[in-house]
Amino acid sequence: MNERIKTDILIEAKWIIPVEPAEVILKYHALAISQGIICDILPIHEAQFRYHPQQTISLKNHVLIPGLINLHTHAAMTLMRGLADDRPLMEWLNQYIWPTESQHVTAQFVLDGTQLACAEMIRGGITCFNDMYFFPESSAQAAIMSGMRAAVGLVVIDFPTAYASDADDYLSKGLEVRDNYQQHSQLSFCFAPHAPYTVSDKTFSSVLTYSEQLNIPIHTHLHETKEEICMSLDSAGKRPIERLQHLGLLSPNLIAVHMTHLTDSEIKLIQQYGCSIAHCPSSNMKLASGFAPVTAFLNQGINTGLGTDGAASNNRLDIFEEMRLAALLAKAVSGRADALPAHQVLRMATLNGANALGLGNKIGSLTVGKAADITAIDFSDINLTPCYDPLSHVVYTSGREHVSHVWVNGRMLLENKKLTTLNQSDLHYRMALWNKRIAASSRQ
Repeated sequence: MNERIKTDILIEAKWIIPVEPAEVILKYHALAISQGIICDILPIHEAQFRYHPQQTISLKNHVLIPGLINLHTHAAMTLMRGLADDRPLMEWLNQYIWPTESQHVTAQFVLDGTQLACAEMIRGGITCFNDMYFFPESSAQAAIMSGMRAAVGLVVIDFPTAYASDADDYLSKGLEVRDNYQQHSQLSFCFAPHAPYTVSDKTFSSVLTYSEQLNIPIHTHLHETKEEICMSLDSAGKRPIERLQHLGLLSPNLIAVHMTHLTDSEIKLIQQYGCSIAHCPSSNMKLASGFAPVTAFLNQGINTGLGTDGAASNNRLDIFEEMRLAALLAKAVSGRADALPAHQVLRMATLNGANALGLGNKIGSLTVGKAADITAIDFSDINLTPCYDPLSHVVYTSGREHVSHVWVNGRMLLENKKLTTLNQSDLHYRMALWNKRIAASSRQ
């Protein structure tokens, strides 16, 4: 008899949805994991014969999917969840969010808020998030402490804040964070110029130069509202996409967020330059920004992922909700029930997000040789019965409350719905202090 191969973990599940190849559902299969990497995917009975794991986890009523990727968020803004609801974007920013940030945002605010966001995201099956916020070193520290994977946004904006005095200061501090943390396996980086209406041509050009030199993606809000487009026409004589094209920013390195108001020629332009899009359906609806033409994006072959935006404008960091909404809105807007089927929207929430971040060779699918970033969904809840198609169930029926286990690099961050890396009681205590402080200042 052949000696069994030693491995770290064997995860057995009723179903595995690897995302690659598309529409494949593996029944009664197992993942073999060694040193944080998926080393085999095979039927359970073969795995038990072939491998001698240090730990076997048997999930008899579960489906395994790749860890979900939140392609756009402002994690620390979780501390402002529900602070100023039911207001349009520019009023929300100018009269509520920016004044609150000017009073309260510090490195500690960002550390605490991002840890709270990480706790919520882990419990919702999210293993990687693409962030955009001040004090990115605190965001990096929070991600490391939680065990999550993060694309840390090196934020740039053309006005002073408590974090930086001007565009050059933002860039200098952001590059220092990148230099200090670039060797950390959980972290990658994006330049994060906020938006065309807050970033000058000169600053965009500087960002582009650094992006090309360091091969770091650029992550920016773009064509979020009609008002943004009118402002651009008034100030620059160009629509925002045309302006970015003129500056040379349209490229496979660009992650354009929201993209709700576009002409057919602009969609074609995004496709020609190979840009990616972060679609945020909940935030777009809540701020009445509009409906992104997602079906047109995908028909043109534009890589499109899913984001939640910040909890201040959503108010949840819930990619399950974004998957369901994205699918339903695509059908309603296009008038086609077959638009954005379940397998396509799950790919948006996983592999497409990974590809946008330049991480598609490492995460985004359950594939031999990729990192063991895995989410387990428990289908034993009566609300999930009967199940004829587990892939459809993931998108249309299950929710973050059904997530039972989460791994990043083979490390378990959620075990039977309990966080393993973050102290929930400590988070409650710190959030109560911030809640009291922010509420008091907002009444003044």
